[in-house]
Amino acid sequence: MEINLISDTVTRPSSEMLRAMFNAKVGDDVYKQDPTVNELEHTVAELFGMEAALFFPSGTMANQTAIKLHTNPGEQVICDKYAHIYHYEGGGASFNSGVSCCLVDGDHGMITANLVKKAINDPEFYHAPLTSLVSLENTTNKGGGACYDLQVMKEIKQVCVDHNLKYHLDGARLWNAMVAKKQHPKLFGALFDTISVCLSKGLGAPVGSLLLGSQDDIKRALRIRKIFGGNMRQSGYLAAAGIYALQNNIMRLEEDHRRAKELGTLLASLPWVENVAPVETNILIFHVRPSLDEQWVIEKFKQKNIFISSMGRGILRIVTHLDYKEVMHDYVMDAISRITF
Repeated sequence: MEINLISDTVTRPSSEMLRAMFNAKVGDDVYKQDPTVNELEHTVAELFGMEAALFFPSGTMANQTAIKLHTNPGEQVICDKYAHIYHYEGGGASFNSGVSCCLVDGDHGMITANLVKKAINDPEFYHAPLTSLVSLENTTNKGGGACYDLQVMKEIKQVCVDHNLKYHLDGARLWNAMVAKKQHPKLFGALFDTISVCLSKGLGAPVGSLLLGSQDDIKRALRIRKIFGGNMRQSGYLAAAGIYALQNNIMRLEEDHRRAKELGTLLASLPWVENVAPVETNILIFHVRPSLDEQWVIEKFKQKNIFISSMGRGILRIVTHLDYKEVMHDYVMDAISRITF
């Protein structure tokens, strides 16, 4: 039995999800004639109380489209130093939009209104890039699945209003945050100019993200998606997986969170673990003792058919997901407790 805990992107569609995909009604989405894509976009926009949504093949493309929407070349985006848009989107902000990122030293990938305020460049000082966008990530990936408090996001929103800045949320794992903190999607829709949400992580769909925003922004996003090569034809087969995921896989995220927390508690008790970052959702980050090579630790896990990932400098990551069942969890808990060095 191979247990892959490298990411929540490794899941495969269930038989029920495949059946929904097989039975989907489709058309040509480039002409906006795919009824299942249209249904998905309408459903998610309504869920968040936003005017419109657009289906994308990836979260990276959705985020990059948002950056393109809200900035001009030479301008600057404020984000945390761990932000996905900076670390894991191939330098797309500079390549696609010609903008730079002002990296803020937040806490587990989360920034505050005061940090944002300090990072804003004086718009009259033309030697510095013009600050035009603030981007948050919730939950934080590199920050270990941490969730923003709603009040903090509201305070940052006020800074954006005061300084005429756009406000984007990279919500790749926003479903996890909403379940963990029992928050309603409309709370987020009321705050942000644009939100990206992913269907292929915790919700288990094989492909797909959406960008949410105003009618005008999504109309412009449609052109940007075309330029980025993101148009698809009978993409209703993929959208059907997303609709199934929304209807069936949101509340079960609590199971992923519970298992991640139990793994964190176990790891914190082991002598070869230096420390474990606080676990709020389904991402678990831990440091091994300085005397250990993390690749050696990964190999020990592999010997027990458990696959995890390295983040460098003795930092390892485990991500729970819907294909990680309770019987697997029992095995992993026992196997990890027996690892010695």
